[in-house]
Order: sequence, then structure tokens, then C-alpha cells
Amino acid sequence: MDIPKILAYYLPQFHPIPENDKWWGKGFTEWTNVGKAQPLFHGHYQPKVPADLGYYDLRVPETRIEQAKLAAQYGIHGFCYWHYWFGDGKQLLERPFNEVVTTGEPDFPFCLAWANESWKGFDHGLKNRKVLIEQKYVGEKDYIEHFYTILPAFHDKRYIKQNGKPLFSIYFPQNIPDCKAFVDLWQSLAQKNGLPGIFFIGLSLHTDEHTLASMKKIGMDAITTIRLEDFYGNIKHRVSWGQKIKNKLTGNALPSKAFEYKDTMKYFYNSMDACPNIYPTIISGWDHSPRTGYEGLIMYNYTPDLFKEHVTQILSLVKERDEDDSFVFLKSWNEWAEGNYMEPDLKYGHQFLQALKEAIDSYKK
Repeated sequence: MDIPKILAYYLPQFHPIPENDKWWGKGFTEWTNVGKAQPLFHGHYQPKVPADLGYYDLRVPETRIEQAKLAAQYGIHGFCYWHYWFGDGKQLLERPFNEVVTTGEPDFPFCLAWANESWKGFDHGLKNRKVLIEQKYVGEKDYIEHFYTILPAFHDKRYIKQNGKPLFSIYFPQNIPDCKAFVDLWQSLAQKNGLPGIFFIGLSLHTDEHTLASMKKIGMDAITTIRLEDFYGNIKHRVSWGQKIKNKLTGNALPSKAFEYKDTMKYFYNSMDACPNIYPTIISGWDHSPRTGYEGLIMYNYTPDLFKEHVTQILSLVKERDEDDSFVFLKSWNEWAEGNYMEPDLKYGHQFLQALKEAIDSYKK
């Protein structure tokens, strides 16, 4: 039985850049939001403090090497680096990945996910909702420049492939006004440059027959699902009267978007995720309050045992897959300000990583 290839999303927002200095203040990184977080109710685990790797800077190659060693030790196949291309040749946060490619280290598989959305202040920790930088689609010339900018990565022996084609995930492919033309252009450029093509993966927040058909129509070869909010219609308003009374008596009213992880995790997948070319996603916790305070979605009482149960369920969906189609995405490796990470912290150490490994080991039996 082939082991599923678990690909962990990797956030490069842990080094200063001039744009972040301008928007948030000198020296801003994701650690700024992480460090200022406060508990919003009794038992709320905040702030979260990194353990083994500390408050790292991703410009340091030794940090990137240690991350890869840790991920490999616990069964993660590779990193899926978030990639920011805003059009007109504009990139952000590209330095860590570029150095991974140019230095050849760490020797650990990788692929790219294009986070093609505008950045808004509130989503990233500011009190306003202004657009900080707009995602633009400016046509063929820019698409060609984009392709050739990352072509060296596609040719890298570490780049993760499906039947020889480099995986390239797109966060919102439906937002690209001429997505099919974009895909066709890149497929042509890939073949002109010694590749059999690109394997495009569209990210979807939901999965149904209509979504799958529409993704294929615009050129996606597969989809991956991140159903973080699929539970809303089922449990959003189902806080028991007993819990409401208890909260009132103790003065411990929960924020309106706070839910127990055990109640939400059952909605992170459905039966369609067992279909070929649909790649399910493991959700490694969620707590957006470091960025958005009381308005952020919070999943509390997140434990290693519950996480192991969740991973086991997700892995069961891909048991019948061929090796080239056995991808599972893990959200995420290091999105600390969203409470969405696998790296060790001071409270749990390696317990979540160990839970992941135990679930993988059980899958192999």
C-alpha cells in the first residue's frame, strides 16, 4: 500500500519586507501578530509560543533546513510554498523560496500554490479593511513573465510532480478572468521548455459535482478542498442553553465565532473527497484571533488526540488511490497567526507531529 503524499502549506511571512514595514510598522512579520495575541475567554490558548525553532527569520538557511528535517521526521512528504504574484511582475515574500531553489537546500520536496488574492488590512491584523495590494490580471505578457520566473523551480529535481508534470496550485482559479487561456498558455510554454505540461490544482472551499465540473472547464486537472467553514450551516447557532447560562454566570461569554474543534472537524471532508483527482485537506487547528480579535474564527479545545482522529479519517479517503494520485494537503505547516501550524510550541511540543506520524503508521498496517 502506497503512503499518501502529505503536502504541507508553507507561509513565507516570517521575514521583514519594505511593504510590511510601510503597512504595519518597521520590522513587521507574522510573529508580530502571534506575540501580541491575548486569551479572549477562560481556557483560550493564547499567545502561542514556538518551541524548537523559536521566533525564526526565514532569511536564515539553517532555519529552513531544520524545518524540513522536522517535517520529514514525522511523515510530511513536502512543502507547498505560498507564492505571491500580483501582476505586472510584482511579487512579495519570494526570498525564502528563491533561496531554496538557488542553494539546493533543504533537500526536501516542494511545490507552489499561487495565493492570487488582494491583501486587505483587516484580514492581516489592521483595523481597516482597505486593500493594501491588489491582485491584478494584466494579460499574456505578464502570464509569460510569471511562467519564466518560476520555470527554474519546475525543472528542480525536488519539485513535486504528477506523472512528470509539476504541481501548481491556484487559490482562486475562478478569479482569473481568462483562466482557460492562462492555463493553455502555460501548458504550451511548459512543453516548449522540456516539460510534459503542468498539473493544475484548483483550491475549492466546497466540493460538489458543479464545482468539480466548473474547475475542469477552466483547465484544472484536480481540486483540493479546504472546508474550514462548512460546519456553519450545521452548528453555527447550536450553542446549548446550558452552555449559554454557564457562560453568563461565569462571565466567560465565548466570541460569536468560537467553536469546539471536535464539533467542526467532522465537516472538514465529505464522501466526494474519495473521488480521483480530489485531494482532501487536513486542518491543523484554527484560531484567527491574533489577526482579527473577537471577530476571528476560533476552534478551541484542539488536542493531539482529536487531530489524530481527524488525520486518520482524511487518510482513509485516499486508500484506493494510485501513487501518482495520492496527494493530501495539510493546512498548514506554519500559519501561526491563524492558529494553523504543525511546528512545536511550548504547550504541546511535538505532540501534534507525533499524532500525525501515528496516524500515518496506522495507515500502513
